[in-house]
Amino acid sequence: HVQLVESGGGSVQAGGSLRLSCAASGNTNSIRNMGWFRQAPGQEREGVAGLYTLGGSEYSDSVKGRFTITLDSAGNTVYLQMNNLKPEDTAMYYCAAKAGFTYSPLSAKEYNYWGQGTQVTVS
Repeated sequence: HVQLVESGGGSVQAGGSLRLSCAASGNTNSIRNMGWFRQAPGQEREGVAGLYTLGGSEYSDSVKGRFTITLDSAGNTVYLQMNNLKPEDTAMYYCAAKAGFTYSPLSAKEYNYWGQGTQVTVS
């Protein structure tokens, strides 16, 4: 089993930056993909950034060039650096991890484990 704990959300003005963190614990050796998703009220959960633990990342068109997903050297903490934030980025952000491998790191249905979420509000 894998546990995920997010931190780093908050309120920021448009054009500002935030960095989200997600610490993984437990059976992390099984993880081959990690991702960040967001969900605004009344909307479906959207994949914004996903990475392959062995290298490579993907982004949704809505955040490409503004958000960056990275993994620390230990492979246990994933970050989402969010720059030039816009009001439409306002949502609850969730970290996710997959035991095993997927070629679709932006697809929520691929993931086995989820964090509790952290709120990002851009005004």
